[in-house]
Amino acid sequence: MHKLSLFSLIVGLSLTTHSLLAESLKTEKVTLDMQTLSSGLSHPWAMQFLPDGSFLVTERTGTLRYISKTGEKSEAIQGVPAVHAKGQGGLLGLVLDPDFAKNKTIYISYSEPLDGDVNATAVASAVLDGQSLKQLKVIFRQAEAINSNHHYGGRLVFTPADELFITLGDRGSRRDDAQKLSGHFGKVVKINKDGSAAAGNPFAAQADAKADVWSYGHRNIQGAAIHPQTGLLWTHEHGPQGGDEINIAAAGKNYGWPVITYGEEYGGGVIGQKTKEGLEQPLHYWVPSIAPSGMSFYTGSQINGWQNNLLVGSLKFGQLVRLELTGDKVSHEERIRIGSRIRDVQAGPDGAVYLLTDENDGKLLRLSPQ
Repeated sequence: MHKLSLFSLIVGLSLTTHSLLAESLKTEKVTLDMQTLSSGLSHPWAMQFLPDGSFLVTERTGTLRYISKTGEKSEAIQGVPAVHAKGQGGLLGLVLDPDFAKNKTIYISYSEPLDGDVNATAVASAVLDGQSLKQLKVIFRQAEAINSNHHYGGRLVFTPADELFITLGDRGSRRDDAQKLSGHFGKVVKINKDGSAAAGNPFAAQADAKADVWSYGHRNIQGAAIHPQTGLLWTHEHGPQGGDEINIAAAGKNYGWPVITYGEEYGGGVIGQKTKEGLEQPLHYWVPSIAPSGMSFYTGSQINGWQNNLLVGSLKFGQLVRLELTGDKVSHEERIRIGSRIRDVQAGPDGAVYLLTDENDGKLLRLSPQ
């Protein structure tokens, strides 16, 4: 009897301890449990779900590691290239090859150090072999390398046709170049797995344009996702002071930066204008800025009322922003307070939503119904 009581006490304490790890999060549609699945990450930037239910996570400081389904972190995976881990630079985006189950290939984006503090956004492919990356190959380098620690872009998304979209920022000091097709600042590019320009890119036949450019006039895209019904690329980008925006990045379109924007200079001051014929208007924008990062469409069934919603992380306000859509229009916005800078948002294969927090003690959070 004594042993049974002691066992019951231990089980009770275990359940109580577990329940303390989950914070109740009341939203408009449902009350969620927010669980810290893992912590102690150094400014995590991107995550992907592996076939066995574990996670692969990049840390901006230059580390790639596994996190198990129950939150245990692996040692650093070897073979990651050197990164320029200053300011906004470092190890950034991550995506699995569509044939990952067969070829174990992943793609990473990062700020590649070149001469001194000169650096550029680069993308490499590699085979993930246990605790090592093998056969690493740089398949893309931004055409222009400069001394800057800002606006790398870096999100990676595969199309339904297995072509790779790469988002690229204007690097902060070169915003006017976002309007020039001869370079990569402020662009979305589309390439094949080997790094060659994808067939059908809109400027491939234009002598003064990069053949891999897909769309242009962007400031700094840190969120990208393929719409599950249309197959189109949805992006969001940072505005300056105000003017963060969501777009459908379509072939050959000019999204206006810095000619048009709903933002202003830091500290005040006009930048361009709000509209101009021939330049694309955003589907949705934020004034003041929320500093968006990470984006995912929710297609699961576990969280009732969130089906086909767009989920966006906010660095500035520490929020998860839930957007209801009617066609390609935002019909409702909900701000859900998380309390930490959200760097990545991914809807999981289990129907939960996972978040990475951008902190020295970065966390992997899991949101699921109570």
